[in-house]
Amino acid sequence: MRKATIRLAWFTLGVVSLLLGLVGAVLPLLPTTPFLLLAAFGFARSSPRLHGWLMAHRQFGPMIRNWEQYGAIDRRSKRVAVIVIALTPVITWLAGAPYWALATQIAVLAVVAAFILTRPVPEVAKQQDVRT
Repeated sequence: MRKATIRLAWFTLGVVSLLLGLVGAVLPLLPTTPFLLLAAFGFARSSPRLHGWLMAHRQFGPMIRNWEQYGAIDRRSKRVAVIVIALTPVITWLAGAPYWALATQIAVLAVVAAFILTRPVPEVAKQQDVRT
């Protein structure tokens, strides 16, 4: 019974993350990639069929494989992420948020941007990979 409950929890995490990732694909301020990575993680532990489907997906599969194999983010995804990160505080400021909230947002987003920008790109990661 306990294994079934844990598997159900991983499956639920996968489904919820996949749905949020799909919503994020059409809403500019909701990130897609982290939710798809989380969905792949959950499905890997609960549903080999759904994990395989996600890994083979034409659009999302390469992004997930690059992260799982090399910890890499492609240039286009980095560019889009940084643009959205840069625009988010502007939108928050225009919405009239208090300055403390804006400052907190900028600090958090700066850390996120630094993380994204320091990840390798797949082409370089593949060349430097000693496992292959």
